[in-house]
Amino acid sequence: MRNLETLELKAFVPAQDFELSKRFYSDLGFQIPWSSDELAYLHCGNCTFLLQNFYVKALAENFMMHLSVENVDDWRAHVREQQIAEKYGVVVTEPEQRPWRMRDFVLYDPSGVLWRIAENTD
Repeated sequence: MRNLETLELKAFVPAQDFELSKRFYSDLGFQIPWSSDELAYLHCGNCTFLLQNFYVKALAENFMMHLSVENVDDWRAHVREQQIAEKYGVVVTEPEQRPWRMRDFVLYDPSGVLWRIAENTD
């Protein structure tokens, strides 16, 4: 019998300005335990991704990430307290109830990557 057990899935998120993006994600709450000139490993709790020093406008502006959290209001308060929109000139929306039984808000990173930070409402 073959072992098809999975361990982890990581997206490679593009960054137009690699250093700016690392500061953005650090302010957002991600830790960066490892980084090179081309790639950085980021994590927050059990959620991880790789930030890459690579940018294609069409890719970045069509790239989406979905972060499932326990409390979306606490995350939105953290984003507000860190002044993410003001520091980085990005769009941040207010939490809304969605028809797919999640409450989320939208946040864009400095490269145009869209993040949905969401809480299940079942």
